[in-house]
Amino acid sequence: MPESKSSAKTKYKRVILKLSGEVLRGGKNGDAIDGDTLGIICEQLKEIHDLGVEVCVVIGGGNIFRGLAGEKRGVDRTTGDYMGMLATVINGLALMDCLEKLGVNTRVQSAIPMNQIAEPFILRRAIRHLEKNRVVIFVAGTGNPYFSTDTTAALRASEMHADIIMKATKVDGIYDRDPKKYPDAVKYDQLTYIDALKQRLNVMDSTAFSLCMDNNVPILVFDLNEEHAIRKAILGEKIGTLVKS
Repeated sequence: MPESKSSAKTKYKRVILKLSGEVLRGGKNGDAIDGDTLGIICEQLKEIHDLGVEVCVVIGGGNIFRGLAGEKRGVDRTTGDYMGMLATVINGLALMDCLEKLGVNTRVQSAIPMNQIAEPFILRRAIRHLEKNRVVIFVAGTGNPYFSTDTTAALRASEMHADIIMKATKVDGIYDRDPKKYPDAVKYDQLTYIDALKQRLNVMDSTAFSLCMDNNVPILVFDLNEEHAIRKAILGEKIGTLVKS
């Protein structure tokens, strides 16, 4: 893979950015997709894209519909999961539209065929897009019920041979217990997969975490709301918590 002059400064060359759908929610009206919030996220993506980093995004759909929440309302789990997958498509299209307006060439690939609005997920085509300096957004999860978008991120990272999964959250890293409930909670700068498992820390769901551990894909958990957070992570600055072997 050719290396650009700008990418030589970065710690990672190919990344999977995992975004929950909830990060798009905001504004005074609590809109499912807040325009200002969307703009800030896309500006951060443009920042690292301009550094020569190959960027893939896996987006959730929890701001619109979450399969597990639907189950509590009487929706069949399988049906609810498919509804959640469709919600990720809406979020992915919103990201694509915003990035394109910023001058970043973007492609959306869906695990569920819907040819009018997204490409099907094809591994070699996704890699080719990256080589052509395009951002690739993966939507519709894995295309199967009972699998989370965390698992999608772990699967795509393994398939794409990504250097790292960058999990953007509303917390500045991983703690030994919930920092919102316990003021004395201790934050970890770095953890091994085994330590995270032993302490039952909520890094990702078990399927996703096992995939990362088996394929030796590091996970960086950090606060998306920190200024230039994604850029700092890409440049190897001290941010969030890193989980690796």
